[in-house]
Amino acid sequence: MNMQNCENCPVHNKSQLKRLGVNMDNWDYVIALAGNPNTGKSTVFNSLTGLRQHTGNWPGKTVTRAEGGFEYNDRRYKIVDLPGTYSLLSTSTDEEVARNFILFGQPDVTVVVADATRLERNLNLVLQVLEITDRAVLCLNLIDEARRHDIKIDDRLLSKELGIPVIPASARQREGIPQLLEKIDEVASGNYLCKPYRIKSRSTKLEKSIERVSDLIVKKYPGIRNPRWLALRLLEGDQHIENAFINDELDFLIKENLAIETAEISEE
Repeated sequence: MNMQNCENCPVHNKSQLKRLGVNMDNWDYVIALAGNPNTGKSTVFNSLTGLRQHTGNWPGKTVTRAEGGFEYNDRRYKIVDLPGTYSLLSTSTDEEVARNFILFGQPDVTVVVADATRLERNLNLVLQVLEITDRAVLCLNLIDEARRHDIKIDDRLLSKELGIPVIPASARQREGIPQLLEKIDEVASGNYLCKPYRIKSRSTKLEKSIERVSDLIVKKYPGIRNPRWLALRLLEGDQHIENAFINDELDFLIKENLAIETAEISEE
């Protein structure tokens, strides 16, 4: 990654990305594209990448993946189109692939594509993504269809409530794509600091349990991101997250992140 262009922005884990099959040679940032099926996610992907894309399978999976690239403000972006999914709770291979890429790959920005005509249904995935990452952009696709059905969305208020940029768009007409590119660039470069909304349980007992497990996770893995989300998944008995703790996935991730952060502090 070009550290001169990314001096003040969050740094993704290039070694971990390679483990997930993403080659970051000659690219400055990596973008994850997530969304429910039938939201026009592929159209957004095509609008951003044009013909600079290729397909293949995820390492060890039969799930198809698509990658592409684009340039903006003299920076080179690689975009990874995640499998369409309604949830990140990892009850299917598609959900596991999408969740693990956002969690362990730590992309610089996760763009969530939502259907503006069915926003309430799509917000479930948006809120789950915001539990995992601090760097996200919401693309309200099919906004032309929403207007046709007299559906009005206050994107500024939604952005304020979610704590991330919200861009109304119609990828088929390329409406909103320039604004989407601008916000992706601002979040990736650190010029826009997201303050994502996080759901709090009404159960005091559950909150205390989450806090207790979170503290144990942080004690074992100082500097880890997402301790609250990981704690919640452990309390819910998520076998995939349990395996990540048992195996070397989290150890590898933390060591690599601390090495990168230490190198940056030394350079400063």
